[in-house]
Amino acid sequence: MPDSPFSYRIAREGEDTVIVANCEDYPRIPAIEDDPITLSHAIDILAKEPNATKIVFQQKRDYEYDFNQTEILKEVVRLHSHLSRTQNMPGYDVLMKPQCIQCLPNWYAQIKNLISSTVKSDPISAYVELKRLERDEAIKAEKMVNSTCAGCQQTYLALLNHIISLFERIKLIDMVKSQLAGYIPGDRQIYQLVFSPTIKPDFMFTKLMAAYPTDGEELDTYTLDDGTEVTIFEIPNSVQYLYHLTPPEFRLDEEQYEVLDTARKIMAEHKPKKSDFVDPDRMRQVFYNVGRDLIEELTSYKELKLKEKDIDLLTSILVRYTIGFGLIEVLLSDQKIQDITINSPMGETPMFVVHQDFGDCKTNIIPTEPESESWASKLRLISGRPLDEANSILDTELLLPGANTRVAVISSPLNPQGLAYAFRRHRDKPWTLPLFIKQRMLDPLAAGLISFLVDGSRTMLIAGTRSAGKTSVLSAVMVEVMRRSRLITIEDTLELPVDSLRKLGYNIQPMKVASAMTQGTAEVSADEGIRTTLRLGDSGLIVGEVRSTEARALYESMRIGALANIVAGTIHGDSPYGVFDRVVNDLQVPKTSFKATDIVIVANPIRSPDGIHRWRRVTQITEVRKQWENDPLLEGGFVDLMKYDPKEDKLLPSDDLLNGESDILKAIAGNVKEWAGNWDAIWDNILLRAKIKETIVKYSDKHNNPDLLEADFVILSNDEFHKISDRVAEKTGTLDSKKIFFEWEEWLKRTIKKRKFKAE
Repeated sequence: MPDSPFSYRIAREGEDTVIVANCEDYPRIPAIEDDPITLSHAIDILAKEPNATKIVFQQKRDYEYDFNQTEILKEVVRLHSHLSRTQNMPGYDVLMKPQCIQCLPNWYAQIKNLISSTVKSDPISAYVELKRLERDEAIKAEKMVNSTCAGCQQTYLALLNHIISLFERIKLIDMVKSQLAGYIPGDRQIYQLVFSPTIKPDFMFTKLMAAYPTDGEELDTYTLDDGTEVTIFEIPNSVQYLYHLTPPEFRLDEEQYEVLDTARKIMAEHKPKKSDFVDPDRMRQVFYNVGRDLIEELTSYKELKLKEKDIDLLTSILVRYTIGFGLIEVLLSDQKIQDITINSPMGETPMFVVHQDFGDCKTNIIPTEPESESWASKLRLISGRPLDEANSILDTELLLPGANTRVAVISSPLNPQGLAYAFRRHRDKPWTLPLFIKQRMLDPLAAGLISFLVDGSRTMLIAGTRSAGKTSVLSAVMVEVMRRSRLITIEDTLELPVDSLRKLGYNIQPMKVASAMTQGTAEVSADEGIRTTLRLGDSGLIVGEVRSTEARALYESMRIGALANIVAGTIHGDSPYGVFDRVVNDLQVPKTSFKATDIVIVANPIRSPDGIHRWRRVTQITEVRKQWENDPLLEGGFVDLMKYDPKEDKLLPSDDLLNGESDILKAIAGNVKEWAGNWDAIWDNILLRAKIKETIVKYSDKHNNPDLLEADFVILSNDEFHKISDRVAEKTGTLDSKKIFFEWEEWLKRTIKKRKFKAE
């Protein structure tokens, strides 16, 4: 026999005692702010369950009222209980005397009706009616000053004022009191100022604070490809913005919800096996096909008329909440999201994001413990790495439709409150130097210098603090490598754009090694992986991040590969000396080995004076000279080629660079016949490369074509630059920059024209 509407059970969620009321057969939406019957039932239930900390009404969606809102309701419960004991109120005995009842025949009925029903279902209206009643009775009292009923009238007024004072002590009335001028009793809109549930459809675990903040100022709004609406709000009394998400699953009608819920329950019986996670893309496609067939059957059975795009949408949502990662996938589909953090304990705090335009924001999304456990299980299967008491850290990558993500998970005993997550979103396409120029992370001259250094097969470390853009810079460095060169990448968590570069024609081999924080896996250690690259033929080496014992093997590769192939990697450090300190003192690489580093590129976040805004910038390009013994900082081992000037917000060339006092650049020139001993020729070539990168950005702006900044076009441009340089050198005997640039720009114009013609 089905449960009657508003029957309930008690659930435990961590330290919370949750009332879960069944409203499946209730014909209206069970929202306290909209429905007086739901509010009345909430008061009745809380009167029986005074220790509850949350209350949830379950229908096709779950409407959850958190601790603070539940406490407001409890105050109404206590008020109603107190008012129900009318005989204990001041003046009750007097007013019940025959002479008073004769003067005020309806006083008891008026108050009793308000107390018995209106206080529970509509306490704000009860308060307003009491205030208006008190005002009317006060006018009557003034007219009967000398009447024999004056005493009764004053006693009644005192009773009304006492009851009104009880109302004014509760938070609900205090919160809306300033909004009651002209209020019409029964208008439920005012309750929305106080009550705003988190809403969760049946097929989801994640809760969403669906209502917009009433006091928020809208700063920006945009729509994602799947129809998800994103709105950014500034909240009073907070420096943190609100990232408000409204995904399509929250805008479905009741019939579509029912189809999805039924489909999810059926799909739950066919859980993916561990072997399926070997190929997540294939698994997702299989589940998509099965899910689509299932939804088509259910819509046909229920005689629903849905368009193909609606069925596709329902299928995508179904896959997202069965084998996928729920609203995490929606967040990661927003290309402006850079980081997502989820703190423990689950269900109590919202997710937080780092937004490209607005920095750190809190969201309206609250993950729950069941969902968190589900993510952890999936990540164990996808990565093949443990996450348990013996291994409380899991560092892995997650490939989702439209997003490549690095995930870090911590669990107990490291995190005593359960699970916590950090998702780092990587750009769908490789970064390029023109993209960095466009975003002012570096300027054209720095881009030209980096391009020159890459072609010179230098060894370089890209340093910076967390979220400084180290991996992004390394990605742009890889794009500058000529496609005829072979590259090998070493990573413990796959972040570099290997697949994208392979599709663009690169000769590239990725290697995945064991994380320094993971034990008990069959993965090859990072240092052994690096040594293996030395046996894989003539190749450039790209190391995702230098973290631990692999540092020695990396420097071994640097020394062996010097002047033959590029060797590059990222490392934590906020300055060249910080890199030296980490490599030598933390990672125990001999000082003399550190000299194998040719270039240190430092990327760091730059903050505004108010501390609210943050921008990524390359702040130093420094060469490491070899004539020092103990301390490169004291002995002139570090020479800045370019350094960031905060006043101009750009990198400026040093005097050493302008005057040609660079050992590394001279060493590169020593291997090129046209440049040997000719600093002007070297500088001219760097400026040529800078001009080319800058011109790509200018033409991108001029033609409103951002695709010109992407890797596929930049790689074509680099190839053409090298071919044109070769032709000009063969014809003229020199690398004539003016002729090279003229021919290259003509190629650029032709190529843009062809692309535009094809598009039309």
